[in-house]
Amino acid sequence: MPSDPASRRFEQVVRAYANDLFRYLYWLCRDRALAEDLVQEAFARAWAAWESQRDEKAVKAWLFTIARHEFARLHERKALDVDPEADLEALVARGPSDPSLALDLRKAFALLPATYRDPLLLQVLAGLSSVEIAAALGTTEDNVNARLSRGRKALRALVDGEPASAPALRTNP
Repeated sequence: MPSDPASRRFEQVVRAYANDLFRYLYWLCRDRALAEDLVQEAFARAWAAWESQRDEKAVKAWLFTIARHEFARLHERKALDVDPEADLEALVARGPSDPSLALDLRKAFALLPATYRDPLLLQVLAGLSSVEIAAALGTTEDNVNARLSRGRKALRALVDGEPASAPALRTNP
């Protein structure tokens, strides 16, 4: 990379956000090598569009948007290992007295609809603010705040084994 101001600024951005992008992508794919590849691909795409990036405050959200798209592009034709609808129905059918209702956090996240899961992961793993999440998801800050609140509530209900709250997971915000 040449040492012009744009490439120096890009190198600073890479150093600042590479670990956050890796952590986020690793959480999504659970494969170290794949997460590293996705980070590299995200930065390659970001570099290709670097000249069009004008807003210094939006760089982090922009990078996470690219990373999310890279992950989605990779998996757009693959079936998920988890069938959230079937798992949700099983939770509801088992009832509150079943001790196996306590789900691990990963499974609970997998059961959340993407409308709740994506903002929560961007906030918890990436450390994005509501404004940055809104930019990354192409929605409003109010919508993000509502999704975060509903997502936390739904996640808590799943982890606590409260299937009565599970049907609410099917509704879109």
